Amino acid sequence: MKFEKIDLVIIDELGYISFDKQGAELLFAHLSLRAGRKSTIITSNLPFTKWNDIFHDDVLTAVLIDRLTHKSHVLSIN
Repeated sequence: MKFEKIDLVIIDELGYISFDKQGAELLFAHLSLRAGRKSTIITSNLPFTKWNDIFHDDVLTAVLIDRLTHKSHVLSIN
């Protein structure tokens, strides 16, 4: 089954480990295929302002956050 056809994908603890460039680009590519079509839940203990520490690329991080938050519900739990 292709990743973009799965009804719900849950990515738990995003940011626990960082991504290399290839890993970050691969995650972006897969999540882009799902955007606006299927549901994705992502949990992280890091605010969006710290996501560059995970992906190490300002542009890719900004585009990934934009893609994920467009038409989404963001829940911040303290």
